[in-house]
Amino acid sequence: MSEETLAELKEELAFLENVRAKEVAEQIKEARSFGDLSENSEFEEAKTEHGKLGLKIAELKDLVENAEIVQATEQTDRVGMGSKVTVRDLEYETQDVYEIVGSQEADPVIGKISDDSPFGRELMDKQIGDSVEVEAPAGIQKFEIIDIA
Repeated sequence: MSEETLAELKEELAFLENVRAKEVAEQIKEARSFGDLSENSEFEEAKTEHGKLGLKIAELKDLVENAEIVQATEQTDRVGMGSKVTVRDLEYETQDVYEIVGSQEADPVIGKISDDSPFGRELMDKQIGDSVEVEAPAGIQKFEIIDIA
């Protein structure tokens, strides 16, 4: 992942540990004050939220501790991590730009595709003018690389 994504994960982790955990603890404390815990839906909801929060914190800690920082490639003659690749769909004659990112950063809706995705794997190490074929639910799609930045 990029250093930027790692910083975002650390920020989210700090928020969950320092702010959200206190909020959930307060919810549990308040729910206990309502009396009988066996029929206390607020207490059950607060406990459930506490469990979810614990899992999310553990997941983020694992991601942060095991993060591998990948530097964007500086070469623009071949597709690599961090490359912005302009491709032309050979069937529909449309062009799109995709940025090659790590799996934690991938968001195809905004044009960020993982190097581990089928499309990302096909694009890696290709050059301008190369064509790639990607198997998609709708069938084989063919693209030509127009530009690499």
